[in-house]
Amino acid sequence: MSFRFQIEARDDKARAGRLFAPHGEVQTPVFMPVGTVATVKGVPQDALEELGVQILLNNTYHLYLRPGVEMVRQLGGVQKFMSWDHPILTDSGGFQVFSLSDLRKVTEEGVTFRSHLDGSSHFFSPESAIAAQIGLGADIIMAFDECTEHPAEYARTQASMEMTLRWAARSKKYFEEHKQEVPWFAERGENSQTLFGIVQGGMFPDLRRESAQRTVELDFPGYAIGGLSVGEPRPMTHEMVNAAIRFLPEDKPRYLMGVGTPEEIVHYVAQGVDMMDCVLPTRAARHGLLFTSEGRITIKNARYASDDSPLDPNCGCKVCARYSRAYLRHLYASNELLAQVLNTIHNLAYYLDTMRRVREQIRARTFATRT
Repeated sequence: MSFRFQIEARDDKARAGRLFAPHGEVQTPVFMPVGTVATVKGVPQDALEELGVQILLNNTYHLYLRPGVEMVRQLGGVQKFMSWDHPILTDSGGFQVFSLSDLRKVTEEGVTFRSHLDGSSHFFSPESAIAAQIGLGADIIMAFDECTEHPAEYARTQASMEMTLRWAARSKKYFEEHKQEVPWFAERGENSQTLFGIVQGGMFPDLRRESAQRTVELDFPGYAIGGLSVGEPRPMTHEMVNAAIRFLPEDKPRYLMGVGTPEEIVHYVAQGVDMMDCVLPTRAARHGLLFTSEGRITIKNARYASDDSPLDPNCGCKVCARYSRAYLRHLYASNELLAQVLNTIHNLAYYLDTMRRVREQIRARTFATRT
């Protein structure tokens, strides 16, 4: 199955559709759980399938360091490696390299950085980042970009945006020259991976607009908006998304990278976003913060010690169907690993159910009136 995207319903700016990738079909708008090192922490793949996860995000930087791209390639690609025969998107590693701050040096050629694992020195260029993603073999891969810190001066942000555009062109050139180097795609009778471009521009609307327009000129099959949720206030995030998304093609998928509380992902859908990922549901779960239809619950609080009610009476996940708040609180207070597993399953279910309802509302033309 070659990459294809079709919009099937609209409600104001919100869109519902389908994305077709070599490893399957994805209904959009979609939330992608983050499986950084080829695992969604604490949740096995069969449980992810039961939850209705359509597509996962893996991180190139982390898989490059361990177990290594060549190892994954030899084992048949990341899908076979992690036993997940569904679509996967890999990010380029640009954001992770950005987060190393004191351990990196950025030049026009690329980024020299030190591993957070053992301090060893490594280098990512647009070409080597794309080569790594080709080796991992995910369905959708991302151009190598530079994420600008916040706050950053206009001149610094503009220079970074210009370099990201040059890196995008280099990423695409290398990809076009090497995209057939993934043997298992050919074995399945499928076309190669798909490369998305990334819009940057920091917290300046005019730079966001320019970055979007010039990235579109490079003609990618899909576009991401990156460099947000780096410490800026949420109203500014919303403003930057709106500044960029108006200049992205109507007929191609729009991916907002690394953002979103449950309320926010609904807001971004209303702005016209088709794809989102965020570590929040899994990270919050490990710290005992749970999302419910009745509001957020910090399960470690003593008030839940004798609460025999389900975590969320309006949730149909297997955690809410079987376990009480008191038991979940006991597990967390006892530092049991099962607490992290069950909390994560519920939070993922809440995000996925939220997006499922959003898709239904868009198709029924009732979404815009509720947001």
